[in-house]
Amino acid sequence: MSSSTVEMNAPTGFTAAVITVSDSCARGERVDASGPAVAEALQKFGFRVVAKQIVQDDSMQIQNALVHLALEVRFIVTTGGTGIAERDVTPEATESICERVIDGVAERMRSEGLKKTPFAPLSRGVCGVRGKTLILNLPGSLSGAVESLQAVVELVPHALNLLEGKTEHS
Repeated sequence: MSSSTVEMNAPTGFTAAVITVSDSCARGERVDASGPAVAEALQKFGFRVVAKQIVQDDSMQIQNALVHLALEVRFIVTTGGTGIAERDVTPEATESICERVIDGVAERMRSEGLKKTPFAPLSRGVCGVRGKTLILNLPGSLSGAVESLQAVVELVPHALNLLEGKTEHS
């Protein structure tokens, strides 16, 4: 996948938001690296990032952020909280506010991730739909977040068009 192909397919005007899910970043104990990297990647792919937020690994905080931002943007990307540690609750919080889950997107991220690390299957990130907004969970590591986004970003414009009701096929 070349970035020029993706940029041509990403219609201008699709808005995006990035939510970093991290207790230590939310408390100011660690600088968020993955959130800004994901926001920068989204901008390179032609999305207009209009919101960035950091929340704790807390299901209610994640749900509240997702519900609020889904009213404002078409694409929400979370980074962090997708592992198997006790506080990793991003997938469950996402599923709880989504009307539908798109399993194939997460499968593709893990499949591509497996080419770089044997730990990719431990990431439990999901992709789902709330209204006309697509929500995607990425891992919290800088490389895992950016690489996972790159693995699926070419699918996003088509998904957003379908959610908008543009179902004609060329």
